[in-house]
Amino acid sequence: MPNVRVLPTPEEAADAAAAFVAKLADEHGSAAGRFTIALSGGSTPRLLYQTLACDPYAARMAWDRWRVFWSDERCLPPDHEDSNYRMAREALLDHVKIPAQQIHRMRGEIEPEEAAEAYASLVLDTSPSFDLILLGIGEDGHTASLFPGTEALQERRKLVVANWAPHLQAHRTTFTLPLINMAKNVVFLATDESKAEVLRDVLEPAQGEHTLPTAMVRPAQGIIHWFLTRDAARLLKTKDVP
Repeated sequence: MPNVRVLPTPEEAADAAAAFVAKLADEHGSAAGRFTIALSGGSTPRLLYQTLACDPYAARMAWDRWRVFWSDERCLPPDHEDSNYRMAREALLDHVKIPAQQIHRMRGEIEPEEAAEAYASLVLDTSPSFDLILLGIGEDGHTASLFPGTEALQERRKLVVANWAPHLQAHRTTFTLPLINMAKNVVFLATDESKAEVLRDVLEPAQGEHTLPTAMVRPAQGIIHWFLTRDAARLLKTKDVP
């Protein structure tokens, strides 16, 4: 069963998620000498990254142990305003001391298939079982760049693919379900009221309804952790509200 925490505000949800990330970083960094994390894009995680970039988290973290990846990326250069890498760099990475050689962005500026193959090789060389994968959820139930009805949802062998999204008329480079489901921990952060219906469909589905991409995230040996606001969780029957 997933762990679900519901907080009053986006700021409190981000702080609770930041505290959890810091705890995992301490545990895995101390035990293995490194902490492998895959970041997500979009607007929701920005507040989490900004929280991690400030004290008390920034001062206490052993940033030199971090190995940073991305769960998906748009096919854009890294300085583009819509780049997932750029958002994370501006919100977090520019403010903490992670060695540059330990930050591994997806190369959105090259051909999508080439970028996916290169990134899959990099993941295999590091470790496909991430200590933590951060993910979001779209109003259509997508996560990473695994959109409903797209081919990447059927992938059972490859770890990273170029996924064509017809509604966007664009490719995205994305982790596949086999890779996500190898993670030791998966964190979903959702703070917007507009996510209430899809969260209900994912967390409290009607019998037999498990078709949304986010609902297909089921780590074989890991745990899913949800950090929600009251607004986002308003349609859930079960709430853990402090």
